Amino acid sequence: MTRENQKSYPGELASPALILQLANEYRFAAAELAKTERRRNPLSRAPFRMVAIHAIELYLNALLAAAGHPAIKIRGMQHDLGARTKLALAAKLNLRKRTVAHLRAISETREYLLARYDPAATRASELNRLEATLAELAEKVPSWFNSHVPST
Repeated sequence: MTRENQKSYPGELASPALILQLANEYRFAAAELAKTERRRNPLSRAPFRMVAIHAIELYLNALLAAAGHPAIKIRGMQHDLGARTKLALAAKLNLRKRTVAHLRAISETREYLLARYDPAATRASELNRLEATLAELAEKVPSWFNSHVPST
């Protein structure tokens, strides 16, 4: 089957800049969802967790795509933020050690899946740690773009 006959994977043809814009939209949505948390109701935090983790993944995807990694390789990592982080660091994204450790922990604990499917997710990140990781990526990935990606 030739490439022309194959259907592309959703998002496969998106530019890194467009993926970055999508990450920003998910970050904005996560901020709104954080406001809906209800005290003594951990389930009320699940939508925020899911959207925040997805935004984090999109920031890393945008950087990796801009750094020249093919979409199929990025998609092949599934939701492994640790693998994405390793490649992002190799591409000279400067992250705090605590953020790198948190990104790896999200993968090791399979927090993405917990946020999606486990109503009793007891191994989840603290909300402020998740917010801090998202905020750092939201700041540093666009800065990385400014210094590494030529303007068109």
